[in-house]
Amino acid sequence: MCDVVELTRELVQIESTNPGMGEGEIEAFVRQYLSDLDIDLAVDEVLPGRSNVAATIPVSCGNELSGSLPGNPGPMLVLACHMDTVVAGKDWTRDPFGGELKDGRIYGRGACDMKAGLACALSVFRKTAEAAAQGTLRLRRPLRLLCTVDEEADMRGIEHAIESGLVGEHDWVLDLEPTDGEIQMAHKGRFWVKVNVHGITAHASKPEQGADAVAAAAELITRVRAAFGQLPVHDEMGPSTVTFGQILGGYQPYVVPDECELWMDCRLSPPTDDKEVLKIVEEAADEAKKMVPGITVDYQVTGNRPYIEKNEASELLEVLKKSVKKVTGEECKVRVFPGYTDTAVIAGKLGNRECMSYGPGSLRYAHKPDEFVETADIRRCEAVVGALVEELCRCLGIDADLGVD
Repeated sequence: MCDVVELTRELVQIESTNPGMGEGEIEAFVRQYLSDLDIDLAVDEVLPGRSNVAATIPVSCGNELSGSLPGNPGPMLVLACHMDTVVAGKDWTRDPFGGELKDGRIYGRGACDMKAGLACALSVFRKTAEAAAQGTLRLRRPLRLLCTVDEEADMRGIEHAIESGLVGEHDWVLDLEPTDGEIQMAHKGRFWVKVNVHGITAHASKPEQGADAVAAAAELITRVRAAFGQLPVHDEMGPSTVTFGQILGGYQPYVVPDECELWMDCRLSPPTDDKEVLKIVEEAADEAKKMVPGITVDYQVTGNRPYIEKNEASELLEVLKKSVKKVTGEECKVRVFPGYTDTAVIAGKLGNRECMSYGPGSLRYAHKPDEFVETADIRRCEAVVGALVEELCRCLGIDADLGVD
């Protein structure tokens, strides 16, 4: 098997765009990569032709830890990675699926989000399985590699994994998203609202005979933005924000528009929650009705994921910080993940307080043309995850060495 850098290049060369090619080829690659190991391998279909893959190394020695799964001696350690990427898009100066290695960087769609993280997880998982089979490492808790689909869209893969019991409320979960060398644990909430403004059509020369839905939408937007500016600012997560990502209204420039639709993306910091946002929308709608008589407003919530606060008492966090220091010689910063990850879904749906992110690359370069990841970053991450697995999974008295430098 190739080393982790070459493995990253191979993964980048497999297109798994969403929407687009999907994860079928990379799922097959993952299954083949693990096929000769003495492990439990489960394929869980989420959508036609799109399946999660869960590979598990079971416990190989006894101890007295209490666990979340019947018969298991401790919380399972889950390494979570998604297999899909966003579409390639335009303006590339390199082949987005070439996996080009130049000047210590690997270029390609998904290089940092998150083919490099997947490569690190695959490499460490394989070395752990081989060491367990050889008897040089005996596991005191199960180790699972969970590879999901659809993270870059509706996150149906991780939701299905939760429903299927592939990850539980007491498991210790680490995803390998790009985190700039930091551990990132907290997440802003992600709340989506579609607002429909209904007006009355009329000739543009007689606007008083109609009710301008677009003008009313503008009034609503102004008031929502002003209200968000008055919300509390969290010490760590910063302010709650709102973006109006799409607006549709009217059909001719000389006709008073009778319909306007707009979509709100709200990123919420404590203590602001979905109820507070809907109150803001409703109050803004009432003001818009006063400014543009005759309009009506309704809305639908199209997505609602809660904010996740950092758990300072996390046992996994403490061991991960020690693993980073062991490899790098430096204390690791613990900060907020700017987006929303599979582990955030686990934390939000299950109340799991042992979920976090640590992986190679930077989110600054994700989803952009000429996306890249530093090879040194890949090797650092592989070493840290290897150290984490050694610390959490080995039996006491067994001097495990996964051979990760």
